[in-house]
Amino acid sequence: MKKRILIAEDEPIIRLDLKMMLRNHGYEVVGEAGDGDRAIELAFNLKPDLVLMDIEMPKLNGLKASEVIGRQVDVPVLLITAYSQKEFVEKSRQDNIMGYLVKPVSEASLIPAVIIALQQAKRTQTLKKSLQLTEQQIQKRKMIEREKGNSIK
Repeated sequence: MKKRILIAEDEPIIRLDLKMMLRNHGYEVVGEAGDGDRAIELAFNLKPDLVLMDIEMPKLNGLKASEVIGRQVDVPVLLITAYSQKEFVEKSRQDNIMGYLVKPVSEASLIPAVIIALQQAKRTQTLKKSLQLTEQQIQKRKMIEREKGNSIK
C-alpha cells in the first residue's frame, strides 16, 4: 500500500518538485497546502502517513502548524526550510518532528529522509501502543489488588 503524504509549502514550484519526486518513488501525494492553517485542516481531514512541512509559511508558520498536527492528529512531520540556523533546529524538537531538510531539497536527500521518517513514526506508534497496553494492565492489576484487600477485611 502506498504511503500517503501531505505537502505543506507556500512556493508552488517547490511543491510541484516535491510532488514529482515523491510520486516517482511510489508515494501518494494526498494533499497540498500553501499555508499552516490549510496544512492543519488537510492533515485533520486526510490523516496522511507523513506531512512535509515548510517552516516559513503565511498565516501560521510550519512549526506552530506541526505542533497542532502532532497534538490533534498525531501525524509525523518532516520539516523543510531554507534556514539551517540553530534556533530553528532547536524550535523543531517536538515529538512528531521526524527530521529536518534544508532547501534546496534534492531527490537524493528527500527520499531517504522520507523513508527514515516513516520508519521512525511507525516505531513511535508501536511504542505508544505498547505503553498504553502496559498502563491498562497496571490499572487492571491495581483494581485486582484493591479488591483483594477489600475481601480480606
